[in-house]
Amino acid sequence: MPRPCKTRRICAIPGTVCFGPRGSCSQHAEAGIMQDAETEVIHMTLDEYETIRLIDFTGCTQEEAAVSMGVARTTVQAIYESARRKIAQALCLGRELRIGGGNYFLCEGRGRGCRCPHCRKEETE
Repeated sequence: MPRPCKTRRICAIPGTVCFGPRGSCSQHAEAGIMQDAETEVIHMTLDEYETIRLIDFTGCTQEEAAVSMGVARTTVQAIYESARRKIAQALCLGRELRIGGGNYFLCEGRGRGCRCPHCRKEETE
């Protein structure tokens, strides 16, 4: 029996959860409809987004990102590779990228190795 998937800690839900070619996201959101072919949309989970945010945006190492998310470094590496592959597909194929779902819990601001802006404020006070 395989080991159950460990829940990953993320610091925040992104403000924008839909990216794509000009007009693709806003037109569908305003009309309240989904695209005809669901294969045209690439889905990125929130834990994949969090690895991109931690490693590429904040400059963390994979080890630091692993501590922040409460998982092993090898898990972060696999999540990161999956996220980068999805970003590349969206860019190269001109597809819409939607962020949501995944196996996660929101940080409460007290976690060991947390990299939340509000948590860092607590550490410096």
